[in-house]
Amino acid sequence: MNKILVANRGEIAIRVMRTAKKMGIKTVAVFSEADRNAPHVRFADEAVCLGPPPSNQSYLLGDKIIEHAKRLHVDGIHPGYGFLSENADFAEAVEKNGLIFIGPKSHAIRIMGSKLAAKEAVKKYNIPMVPGIDEAITDVDKAHEIAKEIGFPVLIKASAGGGGKGMRIVDKEKDLESQMKRAISEATSAFGDGSVFIEKYVTSPRHIEIQVMADTHGNILHFFERECSIQRRHQKVVEEAPSSILTPELRNEMGIAATKVAEACDYVGAGTVEFLMDADHNFYFLEMNTRLQVEHPVSEWISGVDLVELQIKVARGETLPMKQEELKINGHAMELRVYAEDPLNDFLPSVGKLERYRLPVGENIRVDNGFEEGMDIPIYYDPMLSKLITYGKTREESIALMIKAIENYEVEGVQTTLPFGAFVMKHEAFRSGNFDTHFVKNYYAPEMIAEAKENEAKIAALVALKQYLDDQKQLKLPTN
Repeated sequence: MNKILVANRGEIAIRVMRTAKKMGIKTVAVFSEADRNAPHVRFADEAVCLGPPPSNQSYLLGDKIIEHAKRLHVDGIHPGYGFLSENADFAEAVEKNGLIFIGPKSHAIRIMGSKLAAKEAVKKYNIPMVPGIDEAITDVDKAHEIAKEIGFPVLIKASAGGGGKGMRIVDKEKDLESQMKRAISEATSAFGDGSVFIEKYVTSPRHIEIQVMADTHGNILHFFERECSIQRRHQKVVEEAPSSILTPELRNEMGIAATKVAEACDYVGAGTVEFLMDADHNFYFLEMNTRLQVEHPVSEWISGVDLVELQIKVARGETLPMKQEELKINGHAMELRVYAEDPLNDFLPSVGKLERYRLPVGENIRVDNGFEEGMDIPIYYDPMLSKLITYGKTREESIALMIKAIENYEVEGVQTTLPFGAFVMKHEAFRSGNFDTHFVKNYYAPEMIAEAKENEAKIAALVALKQYLDDQKQLKLPTN
């Protein structure tokens, strides 16, 4: 493989290109007109414009991407995450055009892209699943029957999608019909498929996922777990590895379950198997993400591997260069997704110009970044600026370094999730490890950050005043 096209933008495009260059592989960037001057475009050896800013006129044009790849004599296409990364038709088209798709085969993407098909595939492997139904429905009467049978609260979920869309928690039977209709409507508009399924809602859930990698020679490895329970709108903001609550026995059990899920769909490449864990540490299969995850750096740090490098090697037909027993957890890593969002205003997107943008630097601090000072935040795409990752020998060290890194991350012009990250790191529930996916609902209020900012401003003013008075004293000292 001599040349790779990265069918993505921002920090993940640069992340993939960095490893490709390390491996001596040339890179091609794609970009929309809004991203013409973006860092990922300059980082690549070659770059091509796909079209206007909206993603359906640029980054989602699979045929156009393949056309450019062939014209530029590209060997493989890496999709990153988002956009076309879990599009089975795109993966299939890449291969039909004689190119290598650096990801799983299209049939695995199709199976795991449907929550119900995924459950059907893993059934025979005796992997624990949340009680519910094995078919998608749109019938409200049928929903009432099922909900009564498994007991409230229940969770309504869109069969065809994720990211919290088409998802509703229903505590009481009287609310089921209205919530069902909302979920169907949302699923139809987001995915073109209104079918939903119903399962028991796990109270006090932890979101724990296992990183897997499979080669074409029948080897499947897991690279331990990531804890992803700090979320807003069912989407992750803070991730860490390893989880603070898993015993070695439970970690091994979940790791084996994850590799069985991969086996169930003849998986190849990097993937993530997601589980829900209840208050009694019972775990249940949730879904499989058939791509590299946003939070992959924390797994890289604790296991000492470059997952993108392994993806490329697997895509070239190589055997995984290590065995499961050779993999060990070393230290602890934290990740904060730095979104251009306002944590004081329900995490709504904050668009504008990055008037000041300075990244923290230092030992055991990593920033996977896609922006630079002076750039505008495009309104067309996910508002993530970067991922801030810290590493320590212990969880406490990693948290302390994250707080310091957040303090040294300078952003002016837009609001970001940095203050929220600091709030999480300092909160006793997070520090103790005693938290679940309801952390934001249970502990977070915007005024807490506003109050913290006000206190910081007061302290800064007092420090400045003291410095001023000290300077005045020195100026008045008599000289001989």
